[in-house]
Amino acid sequence: MLNTITHGTPTDHPPLLIAHGLYGSGRNWGVIAKRLSDERQVIAVDMRNHGTSPQSDNHSYHDLAGDLAEVIDAQGGRMDVLGHSMGGKAAMVLALLHPEAVNRLVVADIAPVPYQHSQAQYITAMRSVDLSQVTRRSDAQAQLAEAGVDAMLQSFFTQSLDIEGQRWRLNLDALEREMAHIVGFPEVSGAWAGPALFLTGANSDYVIPAYRDRIKALFPKARFAKIPGAGHWLHAEKPREFEAAVRAFLNS
Repeated sequence: MLNTITHGTPTDHPPLLIAHGLYGSGRNWGVIAKRLSDERQVIAVDMRNHGTSPQSDNHSYHDLAGDLAEVIDAQGGRMDVLGHSMGGKAAMVLALLHPEAVNRLVVADIAPVPYQHSQAQYITAMRSVDLSQVTRRSDAQAQLAEAGVDAMLQSFFTQSLDIEGQRWRLNLDALEREMAHIVGFPEVSGAWAGPALFLTGANSDYVIPAYRDRIKALFPKARFAKIPGAGHWLHAEKPREFEAAVRAFLNS
């Protein structure tokens, strides 16, 4: 089963499951998860091929949704679910394939559509880091800067660095091989009738108006909100505003 990080204790509110995006980990969500845990238990996972969760040759959204369903089942069978980017797609597929597992759904800056961009260039950048010369995160960040990675992503990527073990806590080979699945979206029939919030960064182009019909077809109760001044990494760029929007929706 996926590695989990638990914040807080059970309350009268449904627990919240957080699924991170590509190249992330449950640790990335520590501050927001801890703050939200004042009202509900929050469980952040490491998705497969990330963090300390099991590694696999497969990384389809059916697989990722199955992993999340297993965690939810172990926690009692029903949770609110928040997913960002890759984690948002996994959360959507979870709701469509395992509707009984999801109480409320928050999808952060992603749509149920295939995208044309690839994220493989960051795998190339991470592989370019000479880990034998890394004794602290800043060493790796400097090498990533030389590879053309911007400062925010340098900090983000190096949170998945095992300095002592001289390795990345990412299955880069599998993620590269499965990139078409990751940027795509599977054919899934039906719709999920529960309450869903599609929360986007106002400066992001990941969820454009043209995608709303597709979102509404799959999630007829979808609501939409934007966070001013935020891009795709909205939870990192505007954490307080993000937390407030999620909290308001979960408590509505």
